[in-house]
Amino acid sequence: MSFLSKIFGDPNNKEIEKLSDQIQRINQLERELESYDQAKLRQQTTALKNKLKDSGTSKKTVMLEILSLAFAMVREASKRALGQRHFDVQLIGGLTLHQGKIAEMKTGEGKTLAATLPAFLNALTGEGVHIVTINDYLARRDAEWMGRIYNYLGLTVGCLQHESAFKFSSFSDSNLNRTKIEQTEMGDQTGSELAPCSRREAYGCDITYGTNNEFGFDYLRDNMVPRIDLKVQRGHFFAIVDEVDSILIDEARTPLIISAPDTESTDKYYQFAKLINQLTENEDFNIDEKLKTSTLTEAGIAKLEKILGLKNIYEEAGLETVHHLEQALRAKTLFKLDRDYVVKSEQVIIVDEFTGRLMPGRRFSEGLHQALEAKEGVEVQRESKTLATITLQNYFRMYKKLAGMTGTAATEAEEFSKIYNLDVITVPTNKPMIRRDLNDVIFKTGTGKFKAAVREIKKRYQTGQPILVGTISVEKSELLSEFLRREGVKHEVLNAKNHEREAKIIAQAGQRAAVTIATNMAGRGTDIVLGEGVAKIGGLHVLGTERHEARRIDNQLRGRSGRQGDQGSSQFFVSLEDDLMRIFGSGRTKAIMDRLGLPDDQPIEHKIISRSLEAAQKKVEGNNFDIRKHLVEYDDVLNKHREIIYQKRDKVLTGDSRKQLMTMFAKEFEELMVEHTMGDKENNWNIKEIIETTKAMGLVADEANLKDKLEKIAATAKGQITSVQARTQAVKYLMSEVVLVYKKRLSEYGQAVLDSLVKAILLRSIDLQWMQHLNTMEFLRQSVRMQAYAQKDPLVEYKKQSFDSFQSLLRSIEREVVNTIFKVQVAVGNQPLPNQAGNSAGNNQIKKRIKTGRNEPCPCGSDKKYKKCHGK
Repeated sequence: MSFLSKIFGDPNNKEIEKLSDQIQRINQLERELESYDQAKLRQQTTALKNKLKDSGTSKKTVMLEILSLAFAMVREASKRALGQRHFDVQLIGGLTLHQGKIAEMKTGEGKTLAATLPAFLNALTGEGVHIVTINDYLARRDAEWMGRIYNYLGLTVGCLQHESAFKFSSFSDSNLNRTKIEQTEMGDQTGSELAPCSRREAYGCDITYGTNNEFGFDYLRDNMVPRIDLKVQRGHFFAIVDEVDSILIDEARTPLIISAPDTESTDKYYQFAKLINQLTENEDFNIDEKLKTSTLTEAGIAKLEKILGLKNIYEEAGLETVHHLEQALRAKTLFKLDRDYVVKSEQVIIVDEFTGRLMPGRRFSEGLHQALEAKEGVEVQRESKTLATITLQNYFRMYKKLAGMTGTAATEAEEFSKIYNLDVITVPTNKPMIRRDLNDVIFKTGTGKFKAAVREIKKRYQTGQPILVGTISVEKSELLSEFLRREGVKHEVLNAKNHEREAKIIAQAGQRAAVTIATNMAGRGTDIVLGEGVAKIGGLHVLGTERHEARRIDNQLRGRSGRQGDQGSSQFFVSLEDDLMRIFGSGRTKAIMDRLGLPDDQPIEHKIISRSLEAAQKKVEGNNFDIRKHLVEYDDVLNKHREIIYQKRDKVLTGDSRKQLMTMFAKEFEELMVEHTMGDKENNWNIKEIIETTKAMGLVADEANLKDKLEKIAATAKGQITSVQARTQAVKYLMSEVVLVYKKRLSEYGQAVLDSLVKAILLRSIDLQWMQHLNTMEFLRQSVRMQAYAQKDPLVEYKKQSFDSFQSLLRSIEREVVNTIFKVQVAVGNQPLPNQAGNSAGNNQIKKRIKTGRNEPCPCGSDKKYKKCHGK
């Protein structure tokens, strides 16, 4: 306890004490609700819904009034549907979540059940609650398992899976006996009560379960649809994030990206890999393991130029080539097979560094994945162009209310507060924690450490005590497995290569004499239940074979043991050759061991070593926080752009397309008149240029008449005031021409087709320009790093340049629309117009003339007119 806590009291305990009256009120309602049948409980649900519906702006106050009853109803439904009664500490967890905070609940304390309380209460608003899990298995398990509670009370439950969705079917008193489940978080009876449904239906449910990726990618896809009825999400009201540290911190460094393959050749990646293999470390390139960077030296660049026959690689080959060479260098020096990725079915598949799970379908960006494919000699997939992207930080910050739960959050409390504005409350355990956490033991070498680990495992195995062994990579788990096989120790291996059997392996890990080797995934989200008689021989022992960069990952591993007051123990074996100690540890540790002259497999315990370990972990945690903070600072800039573009898209999908089109034309004409009518004299009006531009838009039916009209208006521009009036009159006249052409098209195609046509062109322009902007911003983010050498803040420069780029984007969208709309022909075909929903004119398609007018923007993107650029 800190000095301040001793004086002022523990702030966490104070928060818990504030909830005691609320807990008491919930408990007092239990006896009354026991007399209600299911029909009466469902009537109460309807009554509470109606009360919230009629509350107007005082919804928050009404929720506080009905909270005790809602929580008590969930507890009663759980007792009947699952045979499980919420403990008071689970009520505390539920109240913490409802307040929009993070509930730190130890493993086995029933986080999954605790989340049902605030989920039910907030779902009564009708706005939809999202419960976010770390994988599809847990999303489906929890949707069915907890779905019985919600459904019993009359709420609907949806479940998102990769490329599919489900809805909970009916559940009532009549099938309680058939589905009664023992009080365990495993909940293995999944699948029988989930019926397939559309994704839109799943989101339409009161409560929807799914992974962070499914929610995030659905949001991006919703903002790429051609029709409003194809959107699946219905807003972002309240999200409860399970394993919140894993999702909002560990995975937050990797943005969600929807991309399309590029058309460039992939041969260059093999060439880059061969070139990098000719370089020598510390001569041609340097590696900084602390910062996880590798950089070419001047000598390395000179060697590459000599091999390629170039005088200056930056000028002759370009920055893009240098970038790909740097990525090939990173692939060779910083990314290891069976640690950072595996090769499976001739594909490079990422291994999640925090969970050890495979991440099929996910690819490293900026050409790094292609560099790894070239390094491993498998087929290189084409590089992708980004169509849509968002970081998890900015996705989850869209929710009106956000909450989370995990067994380990306190060590990252600062990050949760600064980035997500989330406070962490540590919830007390239902029963006292009696697990023994033994001191770390340190070995001189990795080989010595593994020999000692095998001896320790074999000793406990012979007593019948189950043991869970944690490793940090697939490679290490397989190495340890081989050692145990030689010693005749029967065991299971749980890593990224056989994660399909995860639930089955974890279910048996607490049985007598069970030995389970696991990467960091370690069955996170599921509990290890002790077998008969195991508690008498010490319970489950957790042996960590390496400290992780983050302390909470170690705590997660420890937390597999000692659930709900069970017997258990844990210990970490560490060597000076472990990455954490080697890169960040103090040199004094090695000096101590050398001075003592200990054998490689002889352990040592020392305060200096323990302090060195903790200091190393704090260093890495701080460094990783800086990386994530840096990422979100840059994405905050892009996020403002994203919000504006997506609002524009929604306006196109739902608004008056004619009105939007006329606004764009009016703005274009105003700029046109200012550009070509500067000065007060009549002869300053460049009427020829004005006519050429309007002709390029497909507007001029009678050029002579337009010329005559503009000359007459120009003649009235004598002074400053009259000049402004003349320009306004000219814009008004040009707009009348637009209306005439629009009416002509209306008579040819009809309102439905013309609306669809306008919306399709507006969407096409927004989407194509936005895609280009995303790629521009990515290049800009990389290029501003060089500003640091000029003593400038790269982030400030990024903000300045991105503002200019975005303003240019908005103008480009409008210019493209006004220069396209009246040159598009609608011809009879087999495909419906994009954006058209089942009207009688549905068998039409858009055909665009592939010709650039002299006064149109040049397709090269220079912002010059075609006639002054590539049309010269």
